[in-house]
Amino acid sequence: MPDSPLLIADHDAVRLITVHRPDKLNALNAATLDALHAAFDAAAADDSVRAVVLTGTGPKAFVAGADIAEMAGLTPVQARDFSLRGQRMMRRVEKMPKPVIAMINGFALGGGLELAMCCHLRIAADSVKVGQPEINLGLIPGFGGTQRLLRLAGRAAVLELCLAGAPVDAARAQQLGIINRVVSAAELEAETMALAAQLAAAAPLALRGILDCVNVGAECSLEEALEYESAQFGLVFSTDDMREGTRAFLERRKPAFRGH
Repeated sequence: MPDSPLLIADHDAVRLITVHRPDKLNALNAATLDALHAAFDAAAADDSVRAVVLTGTGPKAFVAGADIAEMAGLTPVQARDFSLRGQRMMRRVEKMPKPVIAMINGFALGGGLELAMCCHLRIAADSVKVGQPEINLGLIPGFGGTQRLLRLAGRAAVLELCLAGAPVDAARAQQLGIINRVVSAAELEAETMALAAQLAAAAPLALRGILDCVNVGAECSLEEALEYESAQFGLVFSTDDMREGTRAFLERRKPAFRGH
């Protein structure tokens, strides 16, 4: 659709989803949240897609935040519903059975950082800034920022970013554990797509098992998480990909994984 807030393109087995609201610095309004939810549902259901890259249009912003113009007029009940809407979408991304990489090409502030954090991996240009500046508007993060920052970077970092409300540069964000890799802006797309292609060539069921183990393990005791890991480890032994991978290793050749 020409008025869609997203651009979607496939590069072999990698789906590139771009938030496309350049006049709003790709800010997240309700329609964009819904479009993202639908796009990730479609990517999850499409067997030809093995990895997803998420980014924003233009060099200035990945996603500059939630759409303040839309939020300003909300009632308390509507604001709670808007928060839940965003949280459901981001939880959908987090629970994707396929790896999702945030390609952070510009500002990732507020809802933009929350969107990046729900992705499995984050690669940023060295020029970007990220942060949770909601305190400066008399607000708090509403799309999971306090909780994902806590889990990614720890108590000290989440309090620093959320209480002070000041953005940090990419190098500091990597130091805190928020960003996985920092590269030059000129190399960002090539580096991200190369990693996505690498993941897309890996064994899909093993990838899914790893993602499931991390998601489950983050929310339960160590004993329960270890039992879950053992169950998933045993399960992948039923796959053709496991047999192909071990056979290829013994035969000293590159495996060809098919997702079976």
